Amino acid sequence: MRIDDVEIINLLFSYPPGQEFRYSGGTVTSRVTSIILLATDTGLVGVGAAYSHPDLLNLIVKRQFKPMLVGCDPLNIEALWHKMYLMTRWYGRKGVAISAIGGIDNALWDIRGKVEGKPVYKLLGGSRGEVPAYASGLFYAENVSDLGREAERHLEHGYLRVKMRTGHSEEWDMEAVGAVRKAVGSDVDILVDGSHRYNLRIAERMGRYLAEKKVFWFEEPFPPEDLDSYVALRKRNHVSLAAGENEFGEQGFRELLRVNAVDIAQPDASRTGGITECMRIARMASGFGVRIAPHTWSDAVAVMTNAHFIAAIPHGVSVEVDQTGNPFIEELLTEPLQIKDGLLSLPDRPGLGIELNFAVVKAYALPPDQQIPDGNYSDLFFGAANCHIAPPYAESQHQTDGNLTNAAR
Repeated sequence: MRIDDVEIINLLFSYPPGQEFRYSGGTVTSRVTSIILLATDTGLVGVGAAYSHPDLLNLIVKRQFKPMLVGCDPLNIEALWHKMYLMTRWYGRKGVAISAIGGIDNALWDIRGKVEGKPVYKLLGGSRGEVPAYASGLFYAENVSDLGREAERHLEHGYLRVKMRTGHSEEWDMEAVGAVRKAVGSDVDILVDGSHRYNLRIAERMGRYLAEKKVFWFEEPFPPEDLDSYVALRKRNHVSLAAGENEFGEQGFRELLRVNAVDIAQPDASRTGGITECMRIARMASGFGVRIAPHTWSDAVAVMTNAHFIAAIPHGVSVEVDQTGNPFIEELLTEPLQIKDGLLSLPDRPGLGIELNFAVVKAYALPPDQQIPDGNYSDLFFGAANCHIAPPYAESQHQTDGNLTNAAR
């Protein structure tokens, strides 16, 4: 069996007016992701996803990887991974090149599962056909009570964990966390994403409040470059510290792990080098006593890929499912994601066990040579009007022993 063709399809969706969402990076107008298809001379097709700059992914996959991959044995996954890495190491290592490798790698694992007649998670040594999943949404709202109502909807849809974004202002952040805790009760896990907005002093204060509210983890309070603050906060924090969606490859996660920066590492198979590299990261994290909870913010192919990964490791925590009305999550697969009692079901079919809805792919596909238009894509910004720089973080004027007064709560 040989690889016969490699195709990348960039997808773009723009939110209808009034349905955008806000966070510290501004108002998100659109979403983008990239689907990779590997066809073989036997008729088998592997599906993968990569989440990065779509124009650059297009260039790397078509111009560098495709000529090298066509004619190769798709079951020789490890060797192909290293060959792609060596081809891009001079300009890659962290960023789009690693994400491109990951998209190819995920499709190769899909092919291997189809050849061997097994789901990917079983190929990787797993046995459970379901994994914990959390609802990822709860962005900025004028009235924090709206967040409480949104969290209740996520519970109605089968989730038992919800993730919210802070970094608005200290007073708003604490009031928002309090409102969500009140809405979901004491038995539901709340995850808090700090959006890189804190300094160490404020993060310590916020950490004490989050511990009081029994928050499950505190994610990315600092930019990914600020490892020293992560290390310092972890020593003093009473909430598990999570980070890693902005890291790439085994070497990037080694930096986080060897300085004891996190309790929970967040590799993403669609960003950090695919299933092959995620398994390497998971083995390394296990040696440091660090758990794994993949980031996913692009599409349902990536969600399911990360779910197979988590199902194969004993220290996996949960997978992330975007709840912002993203059709790449809700409509891209012929069989929607199945969430019940906080668990995402994995199909027992070979490979990733998924089928693309090609009508949806066609509806959102960018023409092959069209560059991504201006917009705020949540992680990518194009056009001067969409390059939002958040104002300085506002500390609360109502502090008592590090937390808000009862009146402000």
